[in-house]
Amino acid sequence: MSASKPLSRRSFLQGATAAGAAVRVGLPALEAMFNASGSAYAASRRLDEKPLETRLVFWFNGNGIPEKYWKPQELGEDFRITPCLQPLARFRDDIHVITGLDSAAARLPGPGNSHYPSMSALLSGQVYTGRGAGGPSFDQLVAGKLGGETRFRSLQIGVCQESFGESIQRNMSWADRDRPLPPEMIPHKLFDRLFGKREEGWIHRKRSVLDAVSDDATALEAGLSAQDKVRLDEYLSSVRELERSIASLPPEYQRPVERPAEGGDLRDYPRIAKLQSDLLVHAFASGQTRVASYMLTKCQGLTRFPWLGLTAQRHHEYTHGEVETPRGMRILRDICRWHVEEFAYLVGRLKATPEGDGNLLDRTLLVFAHEHAEANPHKNNDLALILAGHAGGLQTGRHTWTPGTLGDLYTTLAQEALGARIDAFPTFHEKLTGLV
Repeated sequence: MSASKPLSRRSFLQGATAAGAAVRVGLPALEAMFNASGSAYAASRRLDEKPLETRLVFWFNGNGIPEKYWKPQELGEDFRITPCLQPLARFRDDIHVITGLDSAAARLPGPGNSHYPSMSALLSGQVYTGRGAGGPSFDQLVAGKLGGETRFRSLQIGVCQESFGESIQRNMSWADRDRPLPPEMIPHKLFDRLFGKREEGWIHRKRSVLDAVSDDATALEAGLSAQDKVRLDEYLSSVRELERSIASLPPEYQRPVERPAEGGDLRDYPRIAKLQSDLLVHAFASGQTRVASYMLTKCQGLTRFPWLGLTAQRHHEYTHGEVETPRGMRILRDICRWHVEEFAYLVGRLKATPEGDGNLLDRTLLVFAHEHAEANPHKNNDLALILAGHAGGLQTGRHTWTPGTLGDLYTTLAQEALGARIDAFPTFHEKLTGLV
């Protein structure tokens, strides 16, 4: 079997449309980009071999959890998968459940209801200012260390749009104090950002972005091995399939929700969530970014759930209504299980995408968090998070209870799992053990 000619990890397929719009389609991780063992990027004339990159995804959904159905009772490797975590059962060896963490900054005096300081503290470790987070969010600190060589320093992605509308509820990434980085919630726009400038044919998806790079793709294939040709073909086919899936969305899905209908926003958000996750995987696979935040629902979110048969109330109302009744707890169980299901979908897509001698999940860290623990009392201690992936040798397949802080967790993960030298973070006191 012939080998591919050496290829830079930063390679793109490039072209232009008849209207002159520039198109850049990032390439997947081809064998031609790696050394013989697939354990590092291949050496070039100017550079020695480079280790494969680590990545971070900070994943969020709002309103907290029903602890009874979410938190494992057993510690260590023999923990039982709870009803809410059931979608992650097949990824048991790829996750680390963390409980016991404290978010002390969420209890500091400040304006707004308790969701506001909790959301600010979750990501910045600082008190809510009245306009936004008290400082840069954890993902942006990491992006400052890891994102300099990529096309996008970081990506902010969102799905469900309804919230009470304050900036602290609608955003999770913050460049600095009171400087939000809004999530892109429209798949059409995220696709165009990753693959090329909008042009009339693409707005209606009558043509493909791949049409503009077909000549470049043909020229590239001539120098690839048989296996790389197959991988490139599969990747480009997945881009086209994703493009078709986005085109099949109803026309109103191209626009943000300005004012929900009388019965609430009843969009098919599971469908949108999977498209957004697919787009994020493409961004990682083609090396366009190393850091992303993913806001499945808003802080104090008001999403309805027609796909679960739950439209009588909105999520925030379900967390405070009949929550003490068996029926109310089962409703919250089912809602939170859907949240975990979408997280599991992303984990699975990362694990199924080859890279070097492994897959994308092998060098990715995912942190799944909420602004509260138990939803009804707005609890800010004994928080529950899920870590996933194997970046930096992350310990997985276990449940750990630790009395540390969010700052302790973030700083430990940044330094030991991601290789990002972050020495200070609000509420950081000491590094946690047993994570990496």
